[in-house]
Amino acid sequence: MIFIRYENWKSYLRYYPVTSLILAANVIMFLVLTFNGGSGDALTQLKYGALTNVEPFASEWWRLFSSMFLHHDLTHLISNCFAILVFAPPLERLLGHWRYALLYLASGLVGNLISLEIYRQSMENHLSVGASGAIYGVYGAFLYIALLQRHLMDTSSRQTLYSLLIIGVVFSLMVPQVNWMAHFGGLIGGFFLYGLIIRVLKRR
Repeated sequence: MIFIRYENWKSYLRYYPVTSLILAANVIMFLVLTFNGGSGDALTQLKYGALTNVEPFASEWWRLFSSMFLHHDLTHLISNCFAILVFAPPLERLLGHWRYALLYLASGLVGNLISLEIYRQSMENHLSVGASGAIYGVYGAFLYIALLQRHLMDTSSRQTLYSLLIIGVVFSLMVPQVNWMAHFGGLIGGFFLYGLIIRVLKRR
């Protein structure tokens, strides 16, 4: 089972430096927002890089990345950090550090681009924060592995992944205020980006 973590913290930091940096960035930015207006305050989120369809902020491209490291509340932060902590490390080991970082950020970018374009068609103002698009990009990469590189994933891990995706789809569609476009966009992005990365950016 590749999704069970056996490492201690020292080994975790050494084996998964990119994942550790992502986790640290999420926690640091949550503390920054908490002590500068509150993580759940819309104006504070907007100030520190939330994604929105409101101009002129919607045209600020950096928000497509910064919003991946912001979270609405402690529950939101913990749930996303848990997913990163447990499920992302095997992909970092498989791809290597910089290819994994590319997939994570690019998947989140794809999810945010899709959700922003849909939000632009809405008459309502929208604000979006969270790492979920990038996390679903990791799931998308594992889905590629489960379907097309089956020798790299054991049966128990595949079953865990499928169960996780089913729960994720139901959660994304049933829970209000969840940015399901970013979830599905990240999932699709991660699937195809992984296939592209392993072909174009071959690991030595």
